[in-house]
Amino acid sequence: MNKNDLLKCKECGMIMEIVSLGKECGVAKPEVEVLEAKTQDAATEKHVPYVEERENGYLVKVGKEAKHPMLEAHYIEFIELIIDGDKLYRKYLNPGDEPEAFFEIAKGKDVVAREYCNIHGLWKNR
Repeated sequence: MNKNDLLKCKECGMIMEIVSLGKECGVAKPEVEVLEAKTQDAATEKHVPYVEERENGYLVKVGKEAKHPMLEAHYIEFIELIIDGDKLYRKYLNPGDEPEAFFEIAKGKDVVAREYCNIHGLWKNR
C-alpha cells in the first residue's frame, strides 16, 4: 500500500485512506481492497474528472461533455486534487450539488484529480 491509497471494506463498503505508512499492523483488520482508479477519455466518460487551470487555482469538473448526475441514488461523494504527490485537497459533495470543485491553491507541476462515485467507484484523470 501507498500513502493516499483508498481502501474499501468488503463487509460494510466504508472507504478508508492510507495517511501514514508504518510497519506491519498487528491490529485485527476488516477485509479490504485497495481501490484502483479507472481512467478513460474525458470526452466520452462522465466519471473522469477534468481539470481546468485557473489564475488562482484549479477547477475540477466530473465529466467533460456531460455532467455526472447528482441524484440521491447516484452521485459523486468527493473530488480530490493531488499536487506534486504530497499535497492533497478534497471537497465532499452531496446529491443536488454541482459535480465540480474549485481549489484556490498554488500551482504545481504534477496535478492529478480523483473522484469517487457511490456506484461506479474511484476515477482519476490520468
